[in-house]
Amino acid sequence: MKPGIHPEYRPVVFRDRAANHTFLTRSTATSDRTVEWEDGNTYPVIDVEISSASHPFYTGTQRVLDTAGRVERFQRRYGRRER
Repeated sequence: MKPGIHPEYRPVVFRDRAANHTFLTRSTATSDRTVEWEDGNTYPVIDVEISSASHPFYTGTQRVLDTAGRVERFQRRYGRRER
């Protein structure tokens, strides 16, 4: 890697506001706000709208779509027509 052209890669806390969940990871993202972590150190904090703690796919609260009804409705509207 060329020196001096890459952003600083450091520990950052991401906070999911929807699930009230925080996690510490490494990132190049920057923030003016900071938070004191469980280890006593202060890290930049970035608020996110959704993470694996609140996303329906990962939490198991994903809605099941009625695909059979949708296919039948599509066939009625655009299905084969007799000529």
